[in-house]
Amino acid sequence: MIDTDHPFTLPARRQNEVPAPLRFGPLATATAVLADRWTPLVVRELLLGSTRFNGIARGLPGISRSLLVQRLERLERDGLLLRVPSPEGRGHEYHLTSLGRSLAAPLAALGQWTLDWGAELGDATTETVTVTRRMQALLVADRLPDTRVVIQIDHLAPHRASHWLIVERRSPSMTTRHPGFEDDVRVRAGTGVLAALCAGHTTWRAAVARGELTTDGSTVLARAVPRWFDFPTPPADAA
Repeated sequence: MIDTDHPFTLPARRQNEVPAPLRFGPLATATAVLADRWTPLVVRELLLGSTRFNGIARGLPGISRSLLVQRLERLERDGLLLRVPSPEGRGHEYHLTSLGRSLAAPLAALGQWTLDWGAELGDATTETVTVTRRMQALLVADRLPDTRVVIQIDHLAPHRASHWLIVERRSPSMTTRHPGFEDDVRVRAGTGVLAALCAGHTTWRAAVARGELTTDGSTVLARAVPRWFDFPTPPADAA
C-alpha cells in the first residue's frame, strides 16, 4: 500500500519567506502551483489512473519528455505527487498525494466550464475527448489484462473523431493520436451513445442490439472489453 497522505510543505527555499502569490490571495496561490503550461493536464492524467511515465506522456500528445519530467518534479516538490519504485522492479510510478487528489473537483469544474461554453470557445472536439476520457476513468484496474491492449474509439456523430484507450500493465491511458501500436479492438458509436453508457442511461448490450454500437477485432477481446468498464446500471426501463 502506497502512503499518499503527504503533507503539503513549501519548498525549502520558500519556507522562510512569504511567497509573492500569497500576497494576492488564494487564487494567486493556486495559479502559482497549477498555472504552468501542461500542469493541470498532467494532474488530470494521474487522476484518470495513469501511473507510468509513458502512459502519462501518451495522454498528452505534444508535450516533450523533458518538459514532462520538469512538471512531474515540480508536482513532487510541491507535495502533490509521490514518485515510488515500480513494483515490477524497473522504473517508477507516480501517485497523487491526498493534496493532489483534492484537485479532482476544481479541475472537473474547469472542464465543465469548457463544456458549457465550448461553442463560444470554438472547440468542436471537446465533447468527443471528454466522453472518451470518461470511458477511461470507468476502466477498472482489477479487471484489466496484464498484456497491452489498444482500443480504438470511433465517434461517428455528430463529429467524427477517433481516440485510443491503451491498457498497459493494468494502467489505462488515452490519446487523441494513433499510439503507434496495432489496434486490438475498434468500438464504433455516436458520441451520444457513448455518453449515455457513461451516464448509465443505456447498456452496452442494448446499444449493440439497437445497432448503435459495433465492435471489430478479436472476438475474445470484443466480448471482454465491455466487462472492463464500470458503467452505471440504468433503470430497468431505460436500457
